[in-house]
Amino acid sequence: MGTKVNVALVYGGKSGEHEVSLQTAFAVMGEFDYDKYAITPFYITKQGEWRVGGKLGSKPQTVSELRLAAAASGEGFPLAPLFAGLDTSGAATGATAIDVVFPLLHGTFGEDGTIQGLFEMANIPYVGAGVLASAVGMDKVTMKKVFAQEGLPQCVFRYFNRTQWEKDAAFFVMECEVALGYPCFVKPANLGSSVGISKARNREELMSAIDYAFKYDRKVIVEEFVDAREIEVAVLGNDEPKASVPGEVIASNEFYDYKAKYVDGKSVMQIPAELSEEISESVREMAIRAFLSIDGSGLSRVDFFMRRSDGQLFINEVNTLPGFTPFSMYPLMWKETGMPYRELLDKLIELALRRHGEKQKINFGASEA
Repeated sequence: MGTKVNVALVYGGKSGEHEVSLQTAFAVMGEFDYDKYAITPFYITKQGEWRVGGKLGSKPQTVSELRLAAAASGEGFPLAPLFAGLDTSGAATGATAIDVVFPLLHGTFGEDGTIQGLFEMANIPYVGAGVLASAVGMDKVTMKKVFAQEGLPQCVFRYFNRTQWEKDAAFFVMECEVALGYPCFVKPANLGSSVGISKARNREELMSAIDYAFKYDRKVIVEEFVDAREIEVAVLGNDEPKASVPGEVIASNEFYDYKAKYVDGKSVMQIPAELSEEISESVREMAIRAFLSIDGSGLSRVDFFMRRSDGQLFINEVNTLPGFTPFSMYPLMWKETGMPYRELLDKLIELALRRHGEKQKINFGASEA
């Protein structure tokens, strides 16, 4: 590497969370130390087209400028800088090799393991979870099965795919009513930022919510309603992760949906959460267990429900690429724990490079005689 670490920021994406990704990228670009890092912007359009710009000397002034910062690459291969380290054909001649990738893509094709596989094939360091952890963290059904194996307490849930639903909708409605009752929550199995989630209070709303969720995924999960506080913990690290102080989300809407997260600005984030020392330590320990159970690396935010009636904790999910603006829960919890935003960026780059270095020790060839 040269004097500066050349960081590729990848943002946008072919996802329902495209605009959220732009907000995250705008925030991160403003917090990097440009004396230490050279930032190369990669913008993926909503149609999945890649565009790459030149190195940035400072951050764009508005979110809309992020698209222009990574202007159309013109002739050549937009991904050439990512694969420059592997190039033997001359196709990437003149491309500056990237030292580390910082993916800021939320949702499908960004935090589900697909783009992580691309980085693995390019043999390039990247921030955050690997292929397996990303895929498991995105699929709520698979994630819950892993949590069950780990012995982490969860709310009752049921799931089915579109083919099963179309074949026997009456059976799955009955199963949800018997096992979960009303109200219940209906979610696409693979999506984030609370997109496609509905609260159903009766059969008619359940049927409508399921149809709505199927617009966003081929698999749907239905979960029981628990009258609970929403507690979150930020996890940072690779094989020996650390947990932040817990925070609490007090939603402006009936539940913490997309509008409450990104639109009305009325939800309250209380950091640290008002918890006893015993419960605080318990939720941090469970967060680390959940992170390790999916083979997490880099960063994750682990979300819990704490039932109001008796204080019982239930793990909700692990988000392997949480919101990352300076006003998001993840960096705010670390700030309260003693690690400011810019230092957090440095740590994530360090963790990515360290994990990549460890992978280079692996023998992927034939077994030695």
